[in-house]
Amino acid sequence: MFMTDDSESLTSKVPEVTLAFWVVKILATTLGETGGDAVTMSMDLGYLVGTVIFAVIFIAAVAAQMATKRFHPFLYWTVIVATTTAGTTLADFVDRSLGIGYLGGSSLLALLLIFSLVLWYRSLGSVSINTITTRKAEVFYWATIMFSQTLGTALGDWMADSTGLGYGGGAVVFAACLGIVAAAYYWTSTSHTILFWAAFVLTRPLGATVGDFLDKPLDHGGLALSRYVASAVLAVLIVTCVALLPRRAGQHPA
Repeated sequence: MFMTDDSESLTSKVPEVTLAFWVVKILATTLGETGGDAVTMSMDLGYLVGTVIFAVIFIAAVAAQMATKRFHPFLYWTVIVATTTAGTTLADFVDRSLGIGYLGGSSLLALLLIFSLVLWYRSLGSVSINTITTRKAEVFYWATIMFSQTLGTALGDWMADSTGLGYGGGAVVFAACLGIVAAAYYWTSTSHTILFWAAFVLTRPLGATVGDFLDKPLDHGGLALSRYVASAVLAVLIVTCVALLPRRAGQHPA
């Protein structure tokens, strides 16, 4: 339903990639974890119902994003939050309800993410966010983000639960991986497009482990904070950051 004339040229509708972008991204991924768990666990609606609810929200948000002609920061970040919450419940449904397990779910979602990026590259010749100026590129962009957000949830759960590191240890591992990506950005000639997508994927499990650390019970290694309160605080922080920080469309930094 999102497809239109591929030749239609658009102005950039994604934000400039700065430190502020990554701060809001991590807050959004953490909110996705606490918000998704609030619906599926605290409200006891289950993973399937939660996935359906957030999938509907995601479809509505991304439809509004693709219908607009210019960059709207609050709308853009609404879609990002929608992908994180939908990704949380979908990953939990695949890993737990379907019995695939964290490693199986992570492997499946990694393959879907790679397939999306390969198909995008073969269709348009680039997966850089600098090239998102057509409807077709937008479709690939949001599909890839959806896969990356879902994969990130599965990776976060696998790291925290299956390796024995716990939520705090998992968060440290993913933060260290992001540090390596940042170092590669500043001190190597590695493609900035590759580093962008690596960082985009890694911020999701970082947010997932931090979110779980905040709201999981004490005997599971969490702080047992209210999922509703944690989600509300994170939402306020995101709105504040988007309102106060520079809000302009942009490209990868040079």
